[in-house]
Amino acid sequence: MKRKLRSGMSASLLAVAACIALHSPHSLAARDAQTILKETCQGCHTPEADNALSRISHQRKTPEGWLMSIARMQTMHGLQISDDDRRTLVKYLADTQGLAPSETDGVRYALERRLNTVEHFDDQTSQMCGRCHSGARVALQRRPAQEWERLVNFHLGQWPSLEYQALSRDRDWFDMARKEMVPLLAKRYPLDNPAWKKWQSAAPKADALVGDWSFSGHLPGKGELAGVMTVSADGSDTFKVSVKGRYADGSPFNGDGSAILYTGYEWRGNVTIDGVTMRQVFAAQGNAMQGRMFEAEHDERGLDFVAARQGSNRLLAVQPGYLKAGSETEVTLIGSGLTGKPNFGKGVEVVEVVEQSPERIKVKLKAAANAQPGLRAVTVGTLKGPSLSVYSKIDAVKVVPEFSVARIGEGGGSTPKVQGRFDAEAWGKGADGKPYRIGVFPAQWKVEAFDDRAKEDEDVKFAGTMQADTGVFTPGDAGPNPARKMSTNNAGNLKVIAAVDDAGKSLTGEGHMIVTVQRWNNPPIP
Repeated sequence: MKRKLRSGMSASLLAVAACIALHSPHSLAARDAQTILKETCQGCHTPEADNALSRISHQRKTPEGWLMSIARMQTMHGLQISDDDRRTLVKYLADTQGLAPSETDGVRYALERRLNTVEHFDDQTSQMCGRCHSGARVALQRRPAQEWERLVNFHLGQWPSLEYQALSRDRDWFDMARKEMVPLLAKRYPLDNPAWKKWQSAAPKADALVGDWSFSGHLPGKGELAGVMTVSADGSDTFKVSVKGRYADGSPFNGDGSAILYTGYEWRGNVTIDGVTMRQVFAAQGNAMQGRMFEAEHDERGLDFVAARQGSNRLLAVQPGYLKAGSETEVTLIGSGLTGKPNFGKGVEVVEVVEQSPERIKVKLKAAANAQPGLRAVTVGTLKGPSLSVYSKIDAVKVVPEFSVARIGEGGGSTPKVQGRFDAEAWGKGADGKPYRIGVFPAQWKVEAFDDRAKEDEDVKFAGTMQADTGVFTPGDAGPNPARKMSTNNAGNLKVIAAVDDAGKSLTGEGHMIVTVQRWNNPPIP
């Protein structure tokens, strides 16, 4: 039997409510942060000098990190706090004890819900921390040595069986954590960092983000898109958002919503696109935004997003980003302040300018039959941006992501399925013989048994279905399946195979996908 929280809300429902709260503007009726700290938090956190509170004042985190801390106080310690007060507190703590942009570099994939990212940390961090949660969760917080040690103690106190689990029982985990990991983490992720102080003094005002933004994106299984996002002020650090765009195939990408800015650059939005609620997790600095949009109920269904404020000068994207030697095609440049003649490098001729505006230039290109394969720098006047790939033939195909996890779901339960979504990347060889990425190509998709055991268990039959023309894999239903041996569930171990046609020649690439059980514990930072 599941225990109920004192508030009467289940852990999963609390997580959903907390995530919605993070992406929603706060109510004007909420108490101010200092009152909440004094009247709600001070019962457990001791006042210290300079208006500090024990534990709280000795940490810095992202908005998601502070949200998780408050949610843990609710689930584990019976904290009673309203949604409005929680929003206010997260906003205050993220603004005053957050991370500088440079402190999130390299680990934003966790905030952006890129859950098939393969992390690369040192062996010690991977083994001591990364076996239970992402290494990014550690890298997205800052503490002094004493607080890192308290976090170690908390882990062992909260999960006393920890030392008996894999990668702990074969070593003196607690001793290593205190004596080796604490100094390492305190040095690598210190509370006091000049980058944070510099950002606090130089962070721009939120109204600098008001205006029209040209954007481009890519959604696996669907393709490239572009459009304009209009941002209007709706209070202090809060905005109304309108999105008007379309995919390369002409289908619309339109919607409206709201957003809130944390820490001077952490943009979090809720936008309903064609009836589907999507989260926005962007880093917004100066005249640029970059991050990911993903469905609220299916974070695997997400698109890369990059934007430039109209009136600035930036070339964002070349769509499509490749051209075959000896052929003609239409290419669209997306950006802001696009004035002047576009140039695509040696061996590529602009046959016709079909359409031109400061945000969008569509041209017809022709590549010479003898054009050297490789990357070409693309310029518009004095602007430089993404490159154009010129190729004579495809040398190899790669499945992206190379390794992924999909999850069974539904089947009478409330937990949704988690799809696998893939792209087929074509690669060529340059004149120097070195490989270079050509771009994402249409492909025909299928799955096969990864090994003999998967073949024997008929994983291809039971684990789910691959859409042949999109690279979207939908797992099977959750729960026991009487049709399988021993009535086991619909998990599986599969190869993902993409076949790309290059002038009548089929080239294939392979990836690996594990189809596993539901994701019961799904915090904002995995």
